[in-house]
Amino acid sequence: AESLADVPGGAMQAPTEGIIKAEGLSWTEVVTELMKVIMPWKGKLVLTFLFGVLRVLGFIGVGVLSAFVVLALKNGTDFTPYLWGLAVVAPLSGVLHWLESWLAHDMAFRLLAEMRIDTFRKLDALAPAYLVRRRTGDLMTLVTHDIELVEYFFAHTVAPAFVAILVPAGVLVWLGMENPVLALTLLPFLVAVGLSPFLMRGRVDTLGSEAREASGELGAFAVDSVQGLGEIVAFQQEASRGDKLDALGQRHIDLRLPFFRELTAQQSLLEALTGLGGLAVVVTGAWLTASGAIAVGVLPLLTILAMAAFLPVSEIAQIGRQLADTLGSTRRVYALGNEPVPVMDGPGAPARSGAVSITLEDVDFRYPGQSRRAIRDFSLMIPAGKTVALVGTSGAGKTTLAQMLMRFWDPDSGRVLMDGTDLKDYKLDDLRGRIALVAQDTYLFNDTLRANIMLARPDASEADLEAAVRHASLGDLVEMLSDGLDTKVGERGTSLSGGQRQRVAIARAFLKDAPVLILDEATSHLDAVNERAVREALDRLQSDRTTIVIAHRLSTIRSADMIAVLSEGTLVETGSHEGLVAKGGLYAQLVSHQLASAVAAE
Repeated sequence: AESLADVPGGAMQAPTEGIIKAEGLSWTEVVTELMKVIMPWKGKLVLTFLFGVLRVLGFIGVGVLSAFVVLALKNGTDFTPYLWGLAVVAPLSGVLHWLESWLAHDMAFRLLAEMRIDTFRKLDALAPAYLVRRRTGDLMTLVTHDIELVEYFFAHTVAPAFVAILVPAGVLVWLGMENPVLALTLLPFLVAVGLSPFLMRGRVDTLGSEAREASGELGAFAVDSVQGLGEIVAFQQEASRGDKLDALGQRHIDLRLPFFRELTAQQSLLEALTGLGGLAVVVTGAWLTASGAIAVGVLPLLTILAMAAFLPVSEIAQIGRQLADTLGSTRRVYALGNEPVPVMDGPGAPARSGAVSITLEDVDFRYPGQSRRAIRDFSLMIPAGKTVALVGTSGAGKTTLAQMLMRFWDPDSGRVLMDGTDLKDYKLDDLRGRIALVAQDTYLFNDTLRANIMLARPDASEADLEAAVRHASLGDLVEMLSDGLDTKVGERGTSLSGGQRQRVAIARAFLKDAPVLILDEATSHLDAVNERAVREALDRLQSDRTTIVIAHRLSTIRSADMIAVLSEGTLVETGSHEGLVAKGGLYAQLVSHQLASAVAAE
């Protein structure tokens, strides 16, 4: 099957897709991929095989010993040894079943933990570019439910499949040694029972894969609804949102009902074949007994063996539902794992102390799936230790340029340099460790205020943390909170106001103490009093640092060493505040509109 990595241009050329598709792998390829995951655990896998075989043999042993007891009673011989054998074998089968199940699940859940870690690392490598094309709820479904469904293959398929081949083969050999006719009678029924689930899998697997996609869509919509519940209530959209959720749920049901209908039909056929196989063996055995080919007392034993051969085969057949879900889930996990990583580590570049210069040379960039270029033929030199303000209307490309400096994206053409070294030559951790970003929308984790600030530098001292809190004007907030810095801020920082969340982001920047500072609308959520306090702190923070400021407020940008004005991704003019106003270009128009808006507001 052609993977995303094999497609020219990779997944980055695809439009926004939303839901990860469950397609692209056949059953053979799925088994191959999953066996690659399980092979490092081959020791436990072999033990699982062993316990599985012994479990079935123990179960067969109960029937065989019971047949010997009946035969001994018929012949008037001592049956006590067989009773002792039953006393040992009967509980042993249960113990072996427990050992097999415990080992299989222990191995499976450890493998799932590794798969989740690998999936997180892959998402980490793909972010943030990949997240533009995907929905959070669907990714959550993949990381949790889809990977969980793969457990069924590890815990309930690999070892039972081995047992389903070995045990019937052993029974056929035994029957063949007693009388080849019995073995030949049983063989076609065993083959039919063993192959029918695979020969009839087409529609089941298709429905299973479609159901996994529908489940991802349902999960994505549910997460989206929960996150936007405030807006839903504010705009009285509960009914329409509920109807949409109901429609997605019905879509899932419409896929699952025919899915289970197909499985029920398969199961009924398997049970019929098993019954017919047992009947054929009994009839053939009776005919052979009547002709004197086998002894009368041996027939019950051979019949029990023949029926026991169906046990492991039917176990494999009965897991059809889980295997169909496993196919769909594995396809989705594989699709994510096979996504090409858009931004890779460079070979490494020497780190230099102090402020650094930044140069953009003929940079072109367009977002995946969009025809319009977000950045066009952009060139700019930012001297070391200077502050440059990026100004322009919304969508002009200011934030895109800031994200390029962090290497969230790479330019389609052109270069971005730091101290004369292409950013692609840096290791990502080294590069991002040299840049502190204060974005307009700051994500806070459901943890303490301390932990959210220390995210910038986990090894920072208490004195450094207190200084960062003080410089970001968070002192009053810390004193107001019941547990101070150890107060939980809630999911996404919901217990804090927008201005407070932004000051946390500024505190992170102080604590990181990086040579490059990017302020992307860093004071947009602050009132006039707090902005003045934070502005003084930011002025101190910008000292001896190369700073890129993205802002609309005149008070934020007029003191910059240079102002770069953008329009539709193109650099249209540069200069100082006074020079650009005097020039009467786009910057002068923006300033005029802002002043007019301020006067109108008063």
